[in-house]
Amino acid sequence: MIKIAVVILNWNGKHFLEKFLPSLIKYTDTSKAEIVVADSASTDESMNFIRLNYPGIRTLQLDKNYGFAGGYNKALAQIEAEYYVLLNSDIEVTSGWLDPLEEFMDADQSVAACMPKIKDYNHPLRFEYAGAAGGFLDILGYSFCRGRIYDTVEEDKGQYDYSSEVFWATGACLFIRARLFNQSGGLDERFFAHMEEIDLCWRLKKMGFKIMYIPQSTVYHVGGGTLPQTNPFKTYLNFRNNLFLLYKNLPTIRLVITLVARMALDGLSVIKFLLSRHYRDALAVLKAHLSFYAALSYLRKARRHTNSISVCGGNGQTYKNSIVFNYFILKRRTFNKIGFIRK
Repeated sequence: MIKIAVVILNWNGKHFLEKFLPSLIKYTDTSKAEIVVADSASTDESMNFIRLNYPGIRTLQLDKNYGFAGGYNKALAQIEAEYYVLLNSDIEVTSGWLDPLEEFMDADQSVAACMPKIKDYNHPLRFEYAGAAGGFLDILGYSFCRGRIYDTVEEDKGQYDYSSEVFWATGACLFIRARLFNQSGGLDERFFAHMEEIDLCWRLKKMGFKIMYIPQSTVYHVGGGTLPQTNPFKTYLNFRNNLFLLYKNLPTIRLVITLVARMALDGLSVIKFLLSRHYRDALAVLKAHLSFYAALSYLRKARRHTNSISVCGGNGQTYKNSIVFNYFILKRRTFNKIGFIRK
């Protein structure tokens, strides 16, 4: 059994494979790590490109696009390894990128998963939107990153150059124990894409494990390779999946209070989209809520499963205030200014 499986889930990403596979191969020690490309029924000749140019890379062919969650679940079920690395196809790795992650996980069995520092490929001095220096949730379940709050992305000036526990690690580059990935139930395929890694990390925390950020490893992420930020389908997934996330994981009393608040805030988001003439985004939010109500039967079962594997609340590293209020009303736009106090 190989120690580390670095797994890229590809869907019509030939241009990214052409660009970033060479550096991944160059900087990955194949004596202990295997590179695997799992393809989600691409139509852009991705697999032919790999077979012709990199015949030594293992490929897995899925019969259709199951999304990020379903695709990775089906791919990882076919791979035996001590650790999985879920790696986006639009990531450029750097020299020695795997070593700090592997060494930290080997040394601390209480850590279920970790992530490197994620920087912006197109603006190398900045953190990258999707992961930055580790993820958190606020009191109402809104996600944000150290180094990125809403559209404010910080420059990396070494301000987060210390290993620390976080609430969630980005799925763009997620280093995780295979045993715990499987024990936790893997990624929730109902999410399809977006926030499924937050849901997974929350379950792992409830199982009593930690999620860590390791800045000694750095990768560069293009971001938006499959769904751009402006895509209404992305709006739909973000709003719907956030409701899924909260329903599955929050304690009952907090869930009721949070859902009431979120209904009001999501309503304000619809008004904001309408006023700015983003009509498709406004419709996407409404569709997200309808989809949430339609999925309640499934979500109740998923909530019972999450509770059955939980040994603790798993709410450490949450922000006890509202990130919305701090960002938009108080104009506190960086992590070091919001008064974050770890539990």
